[in-house]
Amino acid sequence: MTARLKRDDEVLILRGKDKGKRGKVQKFLPAQNLILVEGLNRVKRHLKAGAQGARQAGIIEKEMPMNASKVMPICPNCDKPTRIGIQVLDDGSKTRMCKRCNSMIN
Repeated sequence: MTARLKRDDEVLILRGKDKGKRGKVQKFLPAQNLILVEGLNRVKRHLKAGAQGARQAGIIEKEMPMNASKVMPICPNCDKPTRIGIQVLDDGSKTRMCKRCNSMIN
């Protein structure tokens, strides 16, 4: 099955504290339906020091995965948020297509 979202796709955040922002997909986990967007959905975590100073203790900021239903892909051709359709080509292979402008997305 062809995935509707892939790594390096540009997406628009629809829900949460980063609503309306754009970002690039770093990682997509289809089994859990989670997506990691570069620079968005950042949270603060408190870390204990590692064994013999291997890890510095303190507060770090890191990106957390979010549900894939909270983002909408942006078509690289029309540069607008769109739904993704699956189109079967003549040779039997599947490709993603923009529902807004009907162009193929690689």
